[in-house]
Amino acid sequence: MAVDRDQVLRDAASLLTRKATATMDEVARAAGISRATLHRHFAGRDALVLALEALGIAECEAALNAARLDDGAATDAVRRLVREIEPAAGLIAFLYTENQLFEGEEQNEGWARIDAALAELFRRGQESGEFRIDLTPAWLTEALYGLIGAGAWAVTEGRVARNDFTHMIVELLLGGAVRREEP
Repeated sequence: MAVDRDQVLRDAASLLTRKATATMDEVARAAGISRATLHRHFAGRDALVLALEALGIAECEAALNAARLDDGAATDAVRRLVREIEPAAGLIAFLYTENQLFEGEEQNEGWARIDAALAELFRRGQESGEFRIDLTPAWLTEALYGLIGAGAWAVTEGRVARNDFTHMIVELLLGGAVRREEP
């Protein structure tokens, strides 16, 4: 029987998001495969985490492309982006909290591309007068990552309905990022 590597990675991310200290045996059980099968695909935890990071980068870049960040108002682009990224939110939540991921130059280039695209979106929103100018694009990017991670955890734990994910993240982020007219 062929193993769906991407599904194994998603199952691993789902478990590791809830339990970062999970063993490879626990990851294999969560994926419904044997430890030996898991080990044939990923030589150890480091290889698994690097594969998760590569998948996360690919999924984020696909969401960025699907969201058409350059089209229309920046606020609308943020809404489209959160909607597009929602299927990968659990994976992003795990990656955002996994500090050791930021060690390889090749992987960092992927995150740098994503960060640059997000920062440009927020900068465009600032230049058009949609977003506050006292919050840096880098900070708004980090806030978006944090909200996506928190939203994924809340959905996983059953504290938030999956259907509310996009609305809650976008409204909180934009409610804090939108520029207000001075009285």
